Amino acid sequence: MKVTICAIGRLRAGPEFDLIKDYLQRFDRTGRNLGLGPAQIIEQEDKKGGGSVAEAQLLLRAIPKGAKVCAMDERGKVMTSPEFATMMGNWRDQGTSDMAFIIGGADGLTKELRNQADASLSLGKMVWPHMLARVMLSEQLYRAASILSGSPYHRV
Repeated sequence: MKVTICAIGRLRAGPEFDLIKDYLQRFDRTGRNLGLGPAQIIEQEDKKGGGSVAEAQLLLRAIPKGAKVCAMDERGKVMTSPEFATMMGNWRDQGTSDMAFIIGGADGLTKELRNQADASLSLGKMVWPHMLARVMLSEQLYRAASILSGSPYHRV
């Protein structure tokens, strides 16, 4: 199951970029034998300043056709890492070939886009900068693959 992170905004070189690259490479290596991966990031920019409505259209175009969609949203479900791994494993086992995580811009995702998603996930009750949200999601993808593989990376 391919994984795509569809995000508003461009990530420049720096520590966040390095962490995301590292975690996604780990996810790809760990997930390969589990039917997970590869993972990629598709970045979109609203150069015309159309706000969250324009960003929603950009995100919709970035989502692979037929993908299960998980909206990253502060109103989403707060999951444990094992619950997140189970969700990914279930989608994979149901024959899902693509999974997309969508991350909005500064104003978040539109209500319409959130309602179209198959799942909605929150990284906690605090709001995180979008670049850190990408890092945290990338790490959780790797952690999910590690949990599903039985690796000791995730400790309870």
